[in-house]
Amino acid sequence: MRVDELMAIGPVIPVLTLPTPEVAVPLAKALVAGGIRVLEITLRTDAALEAVRRIGSEVPDAIAGVGTLTRPDQFSAARQAGAKFAVSPGSSPDLAAAAGTMPWLPGVATASEIMAATRTGRHHLKFFPAETSGGIGALKALAGPFPDVLFCPTGGINAGNAADYLNLANVRCVGGSWPAPADAIAAGDWDRISELAKAASGLSMTKTLAE
Repeated sequence: MRVDELMAIGPVIPVLTLPTPEVAVPLAKALVAGGIRVLEITLRTDAALEAVRRIGSEVPDAIAGVGTLTRPDQFSAARQAGAKFAVSPGSSPDLAAAAGTMPWLPGVATASEIMAATRTGRHHLKFFPAETSGGIGALKALAGPFPDVLFCPTGGINAGNAADYLNLANVRCVGGSWPAPADAIAAGDWDRISELAKAASGLSMTKTLAE
């Protein structure tokens, strides 16, 4: 599956930081039940790769990938765990080389970084950190010089502003942690997470670049 296909599956890709691998399967099932299938498991905890393995073997409707990938060797570990895609907060030539054919969403925050990414043939990019990099205003401005680039803004995106981002013509989806808050994961409140996922997956996208 290509990056553009992954980004088109739903309006929100949840960014998940898991305390233990034991929560991976019930969490994934709760998100899928709410309509969210593409899951970014961050490499911020030791549970991440085992969580990806468990989701891959026990939740067939979920598409689990890894996030916060910052070193080339992490691509190999992600592949071995069965990750379907990878996401990075930034980009570099060694990461691009290590990605190979694996669907990869590199992060950008400036016009120069976007130009560097497009020169490697990548036109689907993570805009990070979205809110502190200019947010909606920046994405509107970037649409002019980069009409062939689609973004997944992440960083400061929540239930209150996600729809505003999704309304932009150059935004294909958004990333954020709000569909699966840490307190709900810790409490095993899978029903709450399913309801949050249902609301997130139902966000409408009217696609404008109105001033």
